[in-house]
Amino acid sequence: MIPDTRARRSVGEDIDYGERLRLGVIVPSGNVIAEPQITAMLPAGVAPYFTRLPLRGSSEAELSAMLDGLDAATGLLADAQVDLLVFHCTAVTTSSPTLGGSIAARMTAATGIPATSTADALVAALRALSAQRIVLLSPYLPAPHQREVEFLRWHGFHVIADAALGIDTNAEMAALHPTELFDFVVRHQHPEADSYLVSCTALRSAEIIAPLEAELGRPIITSNQAMVWHALRLSGLEDTVDKYGALLHTGRSCQVPKVG
Repeated sequence: MIPDTRARRSVGEDIDYGERLRLGVIVPSGNVIAEPQITAMLPAGVAPYFTRLPLRGSSEAELSAMLDGLDAATGLLADAQVDLLVFHCTAVTTSSPTLGGSIAARMTAATGIPATSTADALVAALRALSAQRIVLLSPYLPAPHQREVEFLRWHGFHVIADAALGIDTNAEMAALHPTELFDFVVRHQHPEADSYLVSCTALRSAEIIAPLEAELGRPIITSNQAMVWHALRLSGLEDTVDKYGALLHTGRSCQVPKVG
C-alpha cells in the first residue's frame, strides 16, 4: 500500500477544473475580453469552458447570423458535461425583448442542460439590486444601442439617460483603455440614477467597476459581471467575489426551471 504522504495529498491541488460548477459559455468569435474577465471573477471550484460563434461587428445581419451555428456550438459544450450553458453576447440577446430566453430554451431543448443568456443575466442583476432608474452606456452603433434601450424599457426599467460610442467591431471595443471607459461613464453621470449599466461583453470594463462605484456612489453593472453573478446564483452558489462591485455581494437571482 502506498503511504498517504504530504506529497501524495498535494497531487491535483494546483489546477481548478470546476469541481463545484462547470460553465459552458458561447462567446462571439472576435471577443478577446470576456474569457479573461469571467475567469478572473469566478470563485474557486468554478471553471468556464468556452466555444465561439462567428461575430466581429454589430450589423443586424451579422448579429442574426451568429445564431446559425447555435445548435452545433451547444452540442460541443454538452460534450464537456457542463452544468450550465450560457449564450453570452449582449447585442444579440437584447435585440428583442424575449430573444435571450428563447435562445436559452433552445439550448436546453437540444441538450437537457439548464441554460441562460446575457440578457437574462442583466435583467436578473438589475432586479436584484432594485434598480429602476438606469443610465445605459454602450460601445455600440446607434441601432443595437437603441434596441437595448427598448429591451430594458420592455422589462420595466426606466432608462433615464443613455449614450453610445458608435463602435462597430469587437477589436475596436477591446482597444478602448479602461480609463477611457471610466471617463465616458463619469461624463454621463445623472443625479437621479440608481444604477449604471455599462453594456457589452467586449469592453475592458471589469477594471473600472469598483472605481466607478466609489466615484458615483451607485452600483455598476457590466455584461460579464452580471453573467458571472447570475450563473453562480442559478447554480445555487452563494459565493461573494471582491473587486468587481456590489452585485457580486448580492444574493438573489431568478431561477431557471429544473430539467428532467
